[in-house]
Amino acid sequence: MSDDRWPASWHELRAGKGCGMCANQGMEDSGWGVRFFEGSWADVFLWRSGRVRGYAVAIWKHGHLAEPTQLPAEQAAGFWLETLRAGVAIEAHLAPVKLNYLTLGNALPHLHTHIVPRYADDPAPGRPVPFDLLDNGRQPEERLRADALALRALVRSSG
Repeated sequence: MSDDRWPASWHELRAGKGCGMCANQGMEDSGWGVRFFEGSWADVFLWRSGRVRGYAVAIWKHGHLAEPTQLPAEQAAGFWLETLRAGVAIEAHLAPVKLNYLTLGNALPHLHTHIVPRYADDPAPGRPVPFDLLDNGRQPEERLRADALALRALVRSSG
C-alpha cells in the first residue's frame, strides 16, 4: 500500500531527522511544557497548550524511536511504568474522573504518550477527547508551575 498521502518529510521525521523531542531531551522547560518527572526511561512534562488542566506528555528519553514496538521488553516496561507513575500523581493532585493515555505520533513520530485528565465537566464524556481541547488555548503559567511543583513532590514521594 502506498504512503504517498503522508507528508513528504514523514520518513525523515520517523528516522529522527529534525525531531523536536530529541532536541529538547534533558530540558527542565521545553517551551511546550515543564518537566515534573525525570525518570530512567521517560521525562514527563506538564503541557502548556490546551484547556485541560493537568495535561501531560511522557517522552522517551534514550534516542529516537517512533514506536513502542521498537523497545526491548525491559525498556518498554520501564517507559509504561514511568508513564503510569506520572498518571498516579496527576490523579492524586487533580482528582480527574478518568485519565486517557494516547500514544499516537502521527504528527511527530517520536515515542511519547499524552496523559489527558478527564473531569466531571468534560465536554465529551464517554468519547475520545476532542483535540481542540489539547491544542487550543494555553494554561495559566502561574498555575502550571504550581501544579508542576505539586506533581514533582508526589512523584518523588511515590518512588
